[in-house]
Amino acid sequence: MEVEAYLHGLMPMPVPQRDMLAHAINERLNEIDVPQSAPYSLDPVPDTPVADPLTALVRLLEGAHRTPPEAIPAVAASAAEALGLGLTIYLVDREQHALHPFVGALERRRVPLPLDTGAAGTAFRQVRSTYARNAVHSPLWMPLLDGADRLGVLKVTARDGADLEDPELRTQCRWLSVLIGHVVAAAERYGDGVRRARQPTAPGSLLVRELLPPLTAGTDELVLTGMVETCGDLACDAFDHSVSNATASLAIFDAGVGDGRGGLLVATAVAAYRGARRAGLDLPGQAHAITGALTATFPTGAAVSGVLAEVDLGSGALRYLNAGHSDPLIMRSDGAADDLPRGQGPAFGLGPAPTPATGLLNPGDCLLLHTDGVTDGRDATGSQFGRTRMSQCLRDGVLTRDPAPETARRIVHAALAHQGGVPEDDAAVVLAHRTGTPTRRTG
Repeated sequence: MEVEAYLHGLMPMPVPQRDMLAHAINERLNEIDVPQSAPYSLDPVPDTPVADPLTALVRLLEGAHRTPPEAIPAVAASAAEALGLGLTIYLVDREQHALHPFVGALERRRVPLPLDTGAAGTAFRQVRSTYARNAVHSPLWMPLLDGADRLGVLKVTARDGADLEDPELRTQCRWLSVLIGHVVAAAERYGDGVRRARQPTAPGSLLVRELLPPLTAGTDELVLTGMVETCGDLACDAFDHSVSNATASLAIFDAGVGDGRGGLLVATAVAAYRGARRAGLDLPGQAHAITGALTATFPTGAAVSGVLAEVDLGSGALRYLNAGHSDPLIMRSDGAADDLPRGQGPAFGLGPAPTPATGLLNPGDCLLLHTDGVTDGRDATGSQFGRTRMSQCLRDGVLTRDPAPETARRIVHAALAHQGGVPEDDAAVVLAHRTGTPTRRTG
């Protein structure tokens, strides 16, 4: 009724809602290949003639300022229109099973897109643009990133005679994609619209998920990435990572299953680790802080297993300690696996910190930390997924030089598929992939 009243000039409509309505109309016009489009209102400098790329930039930045998350699709479409393009945002869900359309409140819902097939899935998995040159009206699919973190993809269509094969236009699309990624990531912190588009999280696992860092971060020297698949409504596994100008830090934690306190235990461990790391403590100091927080918070007894690790970005020197957890694994660039069984001690909360062990991460190598939910899951015959299958998934990713986030996703999803899609336990992984040209090992 409000839309009808607005269209007949009987009542006004706020600018964000007008643009969401225009965006819905334009998407439908684009689907039926009609060249006309409804105008947008978000043009902060209508009296100043500027180049199209600058207009797109201004529309996006000004339009996103003090805009609710639900209005971001319209703001992004308005910016794309300045380049003669149509645009739709698809966001990946937290478990990375599908790409979900991020649409405004006035638009009809669309069917999610698969990750493992199709051009959109390829753009997401391989973190590169995909375009079928010989197909009529083929869209350009672009990865949507916040830094190194994969948020989803953009579907870009040509309007007003735009040529999606034009190198200059492609460059402008990349700029637009980078800015939209930052806008979406920022909006996720102050509203529920983006989280809702990425699918709701079970209340029991929300405590841990809200503690997790962005799934992927990195520098030119190293990429850190992680993933958690929860069992039911309770989350007892978690990871954390951080990168500075000299060092990358990563950690993984497992509070076990069957204990209603699991989420609180692992949240306490992550918070204590993060605080100790930011205070500049070394690995034993971080482990001591975690144990101290657990014993102070849970005086009747508490234990969380985990691994803490640090990588020097310049040399690749690795230091790690293992508190009652599964052994870390290094997959070398040539496919050789190196287990890391040293640096062991009791779980956090049960005893003193172990003495850190050392190793080396060469260019092209990948360090994997994981919880037992990855390896211990069983199929219908009772066979475990096992460390061998996990190592093979990691080896495949390293040898084919897949992006580290995609390797992490495939490991967790392979473990889940082995159990028929119903996990027996939480499963978590965190990877550190040292980039650069692989070195040839001798000996």
